[in-house]
Amino acid sequence: MGTLSQSTGIERIFHVSETPGITRFEPRPDAQGRERVWAIGDTRLHNYLLPRDCPRVTYYARDATTDQDRSAFFSASGVQSVVAIEHRWFPVLRDTHLHVYEFDPATFVLEDSIASYYVSDRAATPLAHHVVADPAAELLRRGVELRVLPSLWDLRDVVIASSLGFSIIRMRNAQTRDL
Repeated sequence: MGTLSQSTGIERIFHVSETPGITRFEPRPDAQGRERVWAIGDTRLHNYLLPRDCPRVTYYARDATTDQDRSAFFSASGVQSVVAIEHRWFPVLRDTHLHVYEFDPATFVLEDSIASYYVSDRAATPLAHHVVADPAAELLRRGVELRVLPSLWDLRDVVIASSLGFSIIRMRNAQTRDL
């Protein structure tokens, strides 16, 4: 299929995988043992348009973001979201094909509004399946700035201390922090 379209009105929800051909998503236990099917809203889908195990620091401007942080963290005018990965993950990103499964939001509830996480305690059958053959191009198409850095740790630290909205994902797979 072609590129994904951004939603208007009611948020569309998705599951991103490197596995093609999934026809049914069964609930799996979360950290508390609750059976869940997880989905991500269109507003933060870009945070997951990367290989699953790729460590990343993602951030965005929100209402509470200061002018100082906007100036410090965004290099291009109009860019509202940044996804940063390590140099060593860029070739993996270029070689990864993603499968984005769209769900009917009727059986899902919003679990985390900042991260745009949705959950359902029922099995879910995708309404649509989109193949993303070039995730980096899809990020750029969505107006997201992709940053490729030698290490994510310094950025992680300053983003956490900022007024930005953020998600820090899979840092257990990041290069070791320099002491």
